[in-house]
Amino acid sequence: MPTDTRTPPRVGASTRAAHAGSPRRSRARKLPNPLSVLVLALFAVFFVLPVLWLLLAATKTDDQLVHGNPLSFGSWDALGDNWSALTTFGDGAIFRWLGNSALYSFIALAITLCVAIPAGYALAMTEFRGRRTLLVATLVVMLMPNATLVVPLFLEVNAVHLIGSMWSIILPYSFYPFGVYLTYIYFSTALPRDLIDAAKLDGCSQFGVFSHIALPLAAPIVALVGFFSFVANWTNYFLPYVLLPESGQFPVQVGLGTLLDAVPQFNPTAGTAAVERPELALATLLAITPVLVVFLFSQRFLVAGMLAGATKE
Repeated sequence: MPTDTRTPPRVGASTRAAHAGSPRRSRARKLPNPLSVLVLALFAVFFVLPVLWLLLAATKTDDQLVHGNPLSFGSWDALGDNWSALTTFGDGAIFRWLGNSALYSFIALAITLCVAIPAGYALAMTEFRGRRTLLVATLVVMLMPNATLVVPLFLEVNAVHLIGSMWSIILPYSFYPFGVYLTYIYFSTALPRDLIDAAKLDGCSQFGVFSHIALPLAAPIVALVGFFSFVANWTNYFLPYVLLPESGQFPVQVGLGTLLDAVPQFNPTAGTAAVERPELALATLLAITPVLVVFLFSQRFLVAGMLAGATKE
């Protein structure tokens, strides 16, 4: 029986060297880019360190905050004292301010979703006279700084005698041009028109198309508009500062300004109801906690909403 007398090919030195050198090359490729490391370090310095300092500042006394290590932990006793002093300031004013912020923000958010989503759908999927003008006006208002709109809004609210009421804050919060434009972009790029035409052929009305087809598909963009609207409402300072005369009506952002005025180091005319700087840091943490909680629970929808409309099939 014939047998194969061929000898297997010999592995040359160059081949062995190539195989031996490939792990080194793979390890070299896994080394981080120095530029990326530098950029991440700068981001940590400018964004992470201030938040860390704020967290630690609430655990210190005022003397420890000024003379101690900035990034050292104070004590649990100091944190408890700061909490007691903050919650007793103005008979629990911090909780009233947080409640006001929640009331204004959530009612305005509900109205925003009821107005912005249908408005964006109408601009994207229907043709009517003045559509382009309305879209341009939405863009112009969206690009204007909020501070430039305070005086016109004050005059409008004053004309209908709503100054000092909660509706003077909720109604301006509710009309959110950025949400309208974001919804317009989504419906005009990500919603298949063939699906809309098929629904109309089956006898579905325009409202039926919106409520049964477009709206269920737009859940990510609804979440995105809702999150941005809530953050904008919660962090708004200038408008409620101008429109609300009573301290009991203030949202928490304006309340933080009141606390800042009560710190003797920032305001030498502060009276007997003085606030120490660690208590102000603790109040700031309470003010940003709701936004952080909303972000943590909605981040999956936020990522989906940010990618919505990125591709067109």
